[in-house]
Amino acid sequence: MDQLAIAQQHLEAHVLNVAQAVEDQLDLQNKKLDDMDEDDLERIREKRIAFMKKQAEQKAEWRRKGHGQYQELNCEKEFFEAAKASEKMVCHFYRSSTPRCAIVDKHLALIAQEHLECRFVKIDAEKCPFLVERLLIVVLPTIALVNKGHTQDYIVGFDDLGGTDDFQTPVLEWRIACQGMINVEYDVHDGPPCGRELNPRAGRKMVQTRQGIWQNHGSDSEADSDDD
Repeated sequence: MDQLAIAQQHLEAHVLNVAQAVEDQLDLQNKKLDDMDEDDLERIREKRIAFMKKQAEQKAEWRRKGHGQYQELNCEKEFFEAAKASEKMVCHFYRSSTPRCAIVDKHLALIAQEHLECRFVKIDAEKCPFLVERLLIVVLPTIALVNKGHTQDYIVGFDDLGGTDDFQTPVLEWRIACQGMINVEYDVHDGPPCGRELNPRAGRKMVQTRQGIWQNHGSDSEADSDDD
């Protein structure tokens, strides 16, 4: 028997073993369901209701903190307060005279509505010089990804978004999800779901990963207290 035939036999045997394991698992689950009485089913129902109630309470709390909207912060104090109040925050540092900032506004307003788990805000860079200097922000637009009071990453300009002004909203959503700031139903390592090719420079910046999250471009900066 040649090597190809042997490999084919091994593959078929492996497939049969996997299929049998899945069937055994399904049989076990069915048996557990058959063995349940009304009290067991009621407990499952109560746990489900409690879980749904907890989810509803969490969403309500997020909305009270401004989640679900794209809001403007008026000063540095408001930035620090927002960073403390929300575990995850995306902040767009903008300048009204920079056309690309308006593009970011359009996309973030859409993303904010879809992701209650993160707060989305913007702040005029010219009104917060201390914050801009502290976070080493030079290029506008810059989007700071703040996690538990620390700036975890930055999206500077549009290089990470394909290097073009006409990128689609899912590309920015994907880039934010690369740092675990929002929840998405796909593997971020597969790239943005819209299927557009990114600028090769952006690809080189995102080749290293850790635990499913893209490598930071710089060190974290604290944003949880105002030292001024």
